[in-house]
Amino acid sequence: MRIALAAILLLVAAPAPAREQAVDVVDPFVGTLGDFGQLTPAAVAPYGMVQLGPDTAPKNHAGYDFAANQLRGFSHTRAVGVGCGGGGGDLLVSLLPDGATPLAPMDKASERAGAGRYYVTYAGGITADMTATRGAGLLRFTVSRPGRYILRVDAAHAYTKRHAATLTANQGELRATMTAGTVCDQGAYTIHSASRITVEGRPSNGVTVRGSAATLPLDLRRGAVVEVRTGLSTVDPVAAASVRDAELGTRPFAAILRNTRAQWQHELSRIDVEAPREQRALFYTSLFRVMQTPVAIDDPDGRHRGSDGKIHRSAPGETRYTSWALWDNYRTQLPLIALIDPARAADIARSLVALYGEDKQRWSTRTEPFLTVRTEHAGIALLDFRRRGITGFDARAALTGMVRESDTLQRDTPDQQIEAAYDDWAIAELAADLGDTALSQRFRVRALSYRPIWRRVFETLGADADVVKARGLYQGTLWQYRWAPVFDLDWMVETLGRERFLGQLDTFFAHGLYNMTNQPDIHAPWLYAALDRMETSARIVHRYLTEPVDHPYANEGKRPTPWHGRSFALASQGYADGMDDDAGAMSAWYVFGSLGLYPLVPGRPEWTISAPLVRRAALRLKNGQNLIVTQTPDNPVGTPIITVGNVKQNKRSLIL
Repeated sequence: MRIALAAILLLVAAPAPAREQAVDVVDPFVGTLGDFGQLTPAAVAPYGMVQLGPDTAPKNHAGYDFAANQLRGFSHTRAVGVGCGGGGGDLLVSLLPDGATPLAPMDKASERAGAGRYYVTYAGGITADMTATRGAGLLRFTVSRPGRYILRVDAAHAYTKRHAATLTANQGELRATMTAGTVCDQGAYTIHSASRITVEGRPSNGVTVRGSAATLPLDLRRGAVVEVRTGLSTVDPVAAASVRDAELGTRPFAAILRNTRAQWQHELSRIDVEAPREQRALFYTSLFRVMQTPVAIDDPDGRHRGSDGKIHRSAPGETRYTSWALWDNYRTQLPLIALIDPARAADIARSLVALYGEDKQRWSTRTEPFLTVRTEHAGIALLDFRRRGITGFDARAALTGMVRESDTLQRDTPDQQIEAAYDDWAIAELAADLGDTALSQRFRVRALSYRPIWRRVFETLGADADVVKARGLYQGTLWQYRWAPVFDLDWMVETLGRERFLGQLDTFFAHGLYNMTNQPDIHAPWLYAALDRMETSARIVHRYLTEPVDHPYANEGKRPTPWHGRSFALASQGYADGMDDDAGAMSAWYVFGSLGLYPLVPGRPEWTISAPLVRRAALRLKNGQNLIVTQTPDNPVGTPIITVGNVKQNKRSLIL
């Protein structure tokens, strides 16, 4: 009896286990299966160029499919959750037994991934362990059997069209220059690399270069370690070597990994959430995806190439970013960065302004410094940054570029009319903020000229209302695009009447017309909160965050049978079928839905409020205060308790 009592006392006295750090719950395998997210388990640092990870057969858009069991090798770049055929795959490295086939069997049970690391055993006993910094990657192989092996480095490998690749051996290292199509092969980017190979800590010899590939035969003992340290640069291969030496040097693998994980913990801890373990893990995995784009491209000396193909140098203390997918993520991901990381948002804003000075195109140019997709609505993003208190960028230069770009905008289809109107509205608003009344008035008239089109096409919907691409729409239906002019929400409500507007919104959701898998209508659940029906917003948002639902839409049309399942899940599937993460756009939606905040109108500083999914969230703000959002204890979908500093607020919207 005394023994049993002692055991009980020990259990009572034992301290509660420490809560896992945010970095420890990130699961990079989420969204890596088939057509569910287009993501990758590659090792990456926050906002880093290098995404060092596995290339499998078969592959998906990021070179990897969770269901695949054959390995081609490990490459250094990837676009983050984008469509078409993805992008990246630069500099493929493989180590195989001499005479083995190029595709090696993977030991899927051994596969591990975390924030900043990927690990797998393959080919009957070779382990590959990798980590990354902003501009460099360290790939470490360990062999379990003695024998002859072949290390191969391929500069021609890519997920898009490879335009050119050169590879040379120079002073004990491999240097490459690679040009490939950007995402959707709309433009091209050029990247440079410099790799140093060591065997058991000693520099290797005997590399043979043929064309754009190099091979190195190695006679290895059991347990031998082969390391490939690679730097990337937008400038040239010599600069890539400087990046490698500055970011990796000769530091051991464990030290580099420890530093990258510390960076991830620092970034992820900008938001602290209290929630059940699975929910918390999915939250931080989503935030992890948000923090992978855009990409910081400055070399240690501040040099980088611009989209004009010319070498530029950032001012001391500033960073240049690229790898844009603005049509997708200006609505969610960029406002989230502005909220939780204003210093980085200022650098991103300066980088967007620089695009206007480099002959900015709506899609990528032929001289991109790195993977990128599209830059529509950069002006809206800049207005949004400025009004959310992000300063330090040249707003007048931005306005000049926005005005110049307006004349090039497409205005042929109803959705193009609305999107161009939003850009023109941003010009009018920024001009007003800068005191240019005449310019503001001119563009306000231009912006609002979309209204007759909206009334003709969207006010009373016809038989084609639920047809994807009807009347030339881009990846959406008339029902979905009718809610798009959020910058003119008051006019839409006044035109229809509040009750009719809400009634049609009810019909939209009741009949399953909402598309969670793409961006045009992702704000629609929050329209209720903007019209004082916060609990309706919360119920819809929470449903899409947590429950299996029907997903009837694909980019090309409506499915004969809806795909039924979770929109977001802590699983390799991760996302609804056909839902690309789109450079953090959808992950940011999950984060905002979990917090009960949403940037309903990018370009206005308000945050629309709904009930959080998590029990409590604390966000570090730029002024040193915390924003704390807490569920109402007796009503999880009711008005949340919000504390900013020491002041509690219960409002429908919030300005910070």
